[in-house]
Amino acid sequence: MRKQVFYIISIITALIWLAVIFLLNKEQENPVQPVSRQNEETADFKRRLELMEDRIKQQIKENGILLENLKNIKDTYVMKREESREQAEVEAAAARNRREVIPVLLFACNRVTVKKALDLLISYREDKKQFPIIVSQDCGHRETADVIKGYGDQIISIQQPDLSEPVVPPKEKKFRGYFKIARHYGWALNHTFNVLGHQQVIIVEDDLEVAPDFYEYFAGTLPLLKKDKSLWCVSAWNDNGKQGLIDQEQPDLLYRTDFFPGLGWMITRALWTELSAKWPRSYWDDWMREPAQRQERACIRPEVSRTKTFGKIGVSNGLFFEKHLKYIVLNDRFVQFTGKDLSYLEQEAYDAEFVDRVYRTPVLSLEEVRTAARPELTSVRLIYRTRENFKKFSKLLGIMDDFKSGVPRMAYRGIVSFMHKGRRVYLAPNVNWKGYNPQWA
Repeated sequence: MRKQVFYIISIITALIWLAVIFLLNKEQENPVQPVSRQNEETADFKRRLELMEDRIKQQIKENGILLENLKNIKDTYVMKREESREQAEVEAAAARNRREVIPVLLFACNRVTVKKALDLLISYREDKKQFPIIVSQDCGHRETADVIKGYGDQIISIQQPDLSEPVVPPKEKKFRGYFKIARHYGWALNHTFNVLGHQQVIIVEDDLEVAPDFYEYFAGTLPLLKKDKSLWCVSAWNDNGKQGLIDQEQPDLLYRTDFFPGLGWMITRALWTELSAKWPRSYWDDWMREPAQRQERACIRPEVSRTKTFGKIGVSNGLFFEKHLKYIVLNDRFVQFTGKDLSYLEQEAYDAEFVDRVYRTPVLSLEEVRTAARPELTSVRLIYRTRENFKKFSKLLGIMDDFKSGVPRMAYRGIVSFMHKGRRVYLAPNVNWKGYNPQWA
């Protein structure tokens, strides 16, 4: 703007100089004129010169005012920009303070190794207010209670009050522990939602170690869980998460699954309100997998697990631990899920993209999959048509082969995705799949 003012003044000065030269030349062309006429022309020239001088002064004054206004505009802009930046910082800080509280509810009984689980949960937690850790103990085991007490105000400790022996049918007396666990879960979840007033909760047990991005994973997926009514949980666990069966170069890869995985999972208050009215007396996890509870809803699960169990001894007497659980890979790469667009996991988008991709994948036979035939293919499909097909293929390829209420572990619309010899395999039913058969077990 200052350059423009300079150009204007320069042009005006040049015009004045040209006018003076023109008048002088005119006088030289008419050297012989009457004195009176010369005096009149001189006076007229002076008047015009004075008028032009007044105009130039006025222009300079106006330009000065313009420059001052521009300076004020600049100062105002800089000030507002600074105010906007400060306001943005204030709003960002407020947003951080408004981040939804997601408590972690840890179930403990009589294992002093709960210390390992708690140490990891506390070491990876950045915000104590956003992620309060609630430890609920059953069993009345003194040594375990002492370990929990040692964490002071880093955790919230609660005690399941009913330590009486549950009423168990005679044929199920050896499964008494499952009745106690279901009772403990029901009481602690009621306490978390209805007494402490939380809106969502992450559920873990005292034999789980967590990944560095455990909290980030659940914080990033919570908005999706609340938005998509076809979802009912987020799980940190992949039942087929062994080395060689997963792509460890894709720790950010997430799926929908019709199978309830457990082992580090998040639900909302709304779901607990629905479930608590009919909470079972035992075997709560298998109960969750029944069609009456699932109601065709799905969970989110990761390619690489965010939890891993170290509990060889427990109510299940180490079921699957030596054979399976201890080989699950725990993610060690931090993924910032809160900064990712996870809308691709919403049902409509996911069904359109994932299911379509699976059924466009070339079909190979079991032998071709096992021998890595057609190495140019980065993903292949293996079709199963019967329960026996699925179990045979699963065993030979190293994935879990069982069903719960007809749903294979980690399946979505009957499709189980895993890696085999470095490429993606989709173990899938026919394209005209009609749904799960609860008789498959």
